[in-house]
Amino acid sequence: MTTQMITPTIEVDLAQPFAEGWNQIPGVTVRGAHLTIRPDEYFFRYENPSWTLCDSSAVARDVHPITETTATALEQQVLDYIVANGVCTTDPASVLKTAEQVYAYVFRDEYLDDPELVQLGVTLDHLRMLREMSTMMALNRVELNGHPSNVGPAWFFPAAVQKVYGISEEEGEFVDDLFHGAFFNENRRVESVKAHAALGGRMVHGCHASPCMAGGCVVPYGADIDAFMTELKQFKQGWISAILDT
Repeated sequence: MTTQMITPTIEVDLAQPFAEGWNQIPGVTVRGAHLTIRPDEYFFRYENPSWTLCDSSAVARDVHPITETTATALEQQVLDYIVANGVCTTDPASVLKTAEQVYAYVFRDEYLDDPELVQLGVTLDHLRMLREMSTMMALNRVELNGHPSNVGPAWFFPAAVQKVYGISEEEGEFVDDLFHGAFFNENRRVESVKAHAALGGRMVHGCHASPCMAGGCVVPYGADIDAFMTELKQFKQGWISAILDT
């Protein structure tokens, strides 16, 4: 007799409604701000449903104001904070709530006061796409040895953003370009590094050119990035095709 493990459904009430287009992704049901994820349908891999979090309000209070010094790099200070304050959780709902707060800050609407972003073509809709996609991406996981242990469709940003928001391949690549670099001048990059302390790591992008469609993931400091990239290249094409073909 074979015993099948039942993976609990993830349910969470977020602060802001999610786009109805998330219902196009297998395993996801969105009703306003209520999000339901059926892991057995949603994830390509769901091997280690545990995450490191720091309290987001404490990060805003303690980490956002820090400055880099000649003796200690910003990233080292953030890592030290995570080591001292990080807590392991097996509650995916708390991960999604924390991530929503992180990305509401990283991709906040007030950025459109920057004429350079407006000239680039960034809109409120693009910021919403970046916030929602990044929030879902927080459920992914990479081990210290570089192995991607939790992999969902949101990892593969340009493919998923096309599917969820019904946009063209060209616009999907534009939003992906924002995600993996074009949005981040040095000031916004610094803000992102600090804010990601709440998610226990740093954002690592799987590519730096939209056609690769490898997206990105928050990974722990010290993870083997070479091993991570090598394994991702072996599996990503099948996963990307699965997103676009659904």
